[in-house]
Amino acid sequence: MIFFLSALLFSLSSNLDNLVIGMAYGLKKIKICLFNNLVIAGITTTGTFLSMFVGLFISKFLSNSVANKLGAIIIVFLGVYFVIQSIRKFLNNVNIKDLALKDIKDMVEYAEKSDTDKSGDISTKESFLVALGLTFNNLGTGIAASITGVSIPLTTVLTFILSIVTIMFGQALGSNVIGKLLGKYAPLVSGILLIVLGIIEFIN
Repeated sequence: MIFFLSALLFSLSSNLDNLVIGMAYGLKKIKICLFNNLVIAGITTTGTFLSMFVGLFISKFLSNSVANKLGAIIIVFLGVYFVIQSIRKFLNNVNIKDLALKDIKDMVEYAEKSDTDKSGDISTKESFLVALGLTFNNLGTGIAASITGVSIPLTTVLTFILSIVTIMFGQALGSNVIGKLLGKYAPLVSGILLIVLGIIEFIN
């Protein structure tokens, strides 16, 4: 059960920005077809897999106990960082440039820019660029999660599925009030999920 929960928490955390970008596209009436959604899922999943593979390689040089504790501490640290930065943003009502995960306001602007040809839908080339941006956010956490022993195969499968689902769900929510709330607090929720994951891995 813990085995599955750890992979699920990481996959949910890493795909919350997919949910927000989906909502941003829904707000701006920009469409992503199923094929291009699959392209985004494929690239982000590949990036997650590669980062976790790097983490697995690093863990070979550490004892199981040290690897588990070190990876868990890094995950908690990243989670706390996201939470603190999110709270700072809420309190100061400013755009914090070094916050990796963005809220709905930031993503709306990003959604408009990513539709470079202003066609109203995301082309395969544009989806490739969007996927690279989303993948970049997951590299550090992917390495840390793998060091702690989070399952690479299970995480890879869950990341692929959740990437597709979160973008589709986000688009469906669009301008819905619930969608706006989820978009606003997504970075904070992601940070909390990472903290929970780190604590689980530390005591496991």
